[in-house]
Amino acid sequence: MVEDRVEPRAGRAGRGSTGPGSGGDRAVTVTSHVVLGIWSLVVVLPLLWVFLSAFKSNREIISGSPLALPSSWSFDNFVLAWVDEKLGQAMLNTVIVVGCALVLVMLLGAMCAYVLARFEFFGRRAIYYLMLAGLTFPVFLAIVPLFFVLQTMGVLNTLHGLILTYVAFALPFTVFFLYAFFQGLPGEISEAAAIDGAGKWRTFFQVMLPMATSGMASVAIFNFLGLWNQYLLPVALNTKRNNWVLSQAVASFVSGAGYQSQYGLLFAGVVITIVPVLVGYVLFQRQLQGSVSQGTMK
Repeated sequence: MVEDRVEPRAGRAGRGSTGPGSGGDRAVTVTSHVVLGIWSLVVVLPLLWVFLSAFKSNREIISGSPLALPSSWSFDNFVLAWVDEKLGQAMLNTVIVVGCALVLVMLLGAMCAYVLARFEFFGRRAIYYLMLAGLTFPVFLAIVPLFFVLQTMGVLNTLHGLILTYVAFALPFTVFFLYAFFQGLPGEISEAAAIDGAGKWRTFFQVMLPMATSGMASVAIFNFLGLWNQYLLPVALNTKRNNWVLSQAVASFVSGAGYQSQYGLLFAGVVITIVPVLVGYVLFQRQLQGSVSQGTMK
């Protein structure tokens, strides 16, 4: 009796280990690892090339191997780019513009998304769809109208004019992203806050907004990346040299004096530009992953 009970289990285990399902899972695992390995090389090798080239001279970059180690680890390119080429001033301008625009767009976007998601009033759906239409509008089509609008307002080639432009272009995505988060929050909580005597402003800032922290963190990261790497808007609307942002300053290294490209400064500027983005992502990746998992659970 014992043997009759044990043998079928062994047979089932044997069939499960050598069956087509196990082979198929193994093939999927191997294929996914190969694809991820190739994709990792595609991402890591250019970054490694940029990092190594930031320590090389122009002649060494042009004549040497892209991934070869520099003959001497010199920080001359970083010092020259930061001080002499005013990359430090461009970094300060970028921090001011992106920081102010990010605070404004998160505040205005959260308030707009909350009202559209939680209140019923005439024209609510029309306003929401107009916000979505802003996502489909290409940036380069708005350059000429924006130029004349900012010129009329007297804020062309200024940092606060660039801040207003960044807020306008990041607002539709922020509202679209946060709309689902506020709509998914339980209505009983806001009703309980109203019964306790909390007004609409207090309910929003002290009750509902903290519950959407994961969504706020995610959209803040996406907005930060988009605004930090923005190039077309500053080039067209911010031509004053002292108000340049990082993307403009780094691009100026391509054609230096005598139309000779300064590749060492260019790569050093790229490294300086991407380091804050990498640091920001490392610090806030937990919030980003938590919001994605929360969205899938909903």
